Amino acid sequence: MPQDDDEPVFKRSKWGTNRYYYNPANPIGSALIVITLVFVATMMILMTNRVGPFAPDPTPTGWNPPTVAPTAP
Repeated sequence: MPQDDDEPVFKRSKWGTNRYYYNPANPIGSALIVITLVFVATMMILMTNRVGPFAPDPTPTGWNPPTVAPTAP
């Protein structure tokens, strides 16, 4: 498949909807496809390992009362 700069980056879907898709015949469209795949794969790995923004909240330690009682004036 030759890379042609004259091709549009996005092409209109032929399924009768108003959706567009990346055009792999354009170098920028190919780069967007690769970037999207890498981004989605990275997010899936982060979700699977529960790290980053998908990390669970730390467990609450509960209420810790002060060890020294305040004195009356």
